[in-house]
Amino acid sequence: MDDKRKSSIESKIENLSIALEKTKISEYTEIINNPRRLLLVNFVGGLARGLGMAIGFTLLAAVLIHFIRQMVNLPLLGKYIAELLNIIENYR
Repeated sequence: MDDKRKSSIESKIENLSIALEKTKISEYTEIINNPRRLLLVNFVGGLARGLGMAIGFTLLAAVLIHFIRQMVNLPLLGKYIAELLNIIENYR
């Protein structure tokens, strides 16, 4: 009975050890304890997020402008802008 219990505890400890290795806690603590590496990882991550946002916003704006151009008659809009400019010029 004692050997079964010992082997059961050993297998549970081994499973726990494997689970901890999968979470990569040792790499996380290594990064936390090394301020330069922490700054580098965060800097590179920030650059990647910023670049991703810039590209995403550009694509979103391009699609939005494309749909607006399809829906709005630009020469008609140009007439309103020209009329607005004439009104502004008359007030000067």
